[in-house]
Amino acid sequence: MTESSRPRIVVGVDGSSGSKNALRWAGHLAGLTGARIDVVAAWEYAALFGLTAAPELEFPAGDIESSLNETVDEVLGADRPAELRIKALEGAAADTLVTVSKGALMLVVGSRGHGGFSGLLLGSVSARVAEHADCPVLVVHGEGPPTDPTSGGT
Repeated sequence: MTESSRPRIVVGVDGSSGSKNALRWAGHLAGLTGARIDVVAAWEYAALFGLTAAPELEFPAGDIESSLNETVDEVLGADRPAELRIKALEGAAADTLVTVSKGALMLVVGSRGHGGFSGLLLGSVSARVAEHADCPVLVVHGEGPPTDPTSGGT
């Protein structure tokens, strides 16, 4: 099977515990389906007084990719698939994940990221991608995937 014909699972990672759990699930599901994993983080400059950041500012994509690599190593360790791809993309998180997940087998996100109000069951990104993505969306809550697929537990 060529890389272009392999199914892919897109997972949104922002370094939060919820996104790390989403990455665990993506790894588990990729193992079951033979899909490759695209680990995606989105970033954007905050607008200041209606203006975007000055063009001479350095783009953080390289630092974000480095941080994503560290997160993937922490979460997947030796189980890191060789064909896993890491992408740090400029744009709003929900819009970026919806765009990148077009044609994917699945999009996996944590229920809560770094922002917002901790009492909510769904964060704004997970709620938006669940509503707008063209593929199935798994919003991960709580525990990680089962360590033994036959046990039904974690």
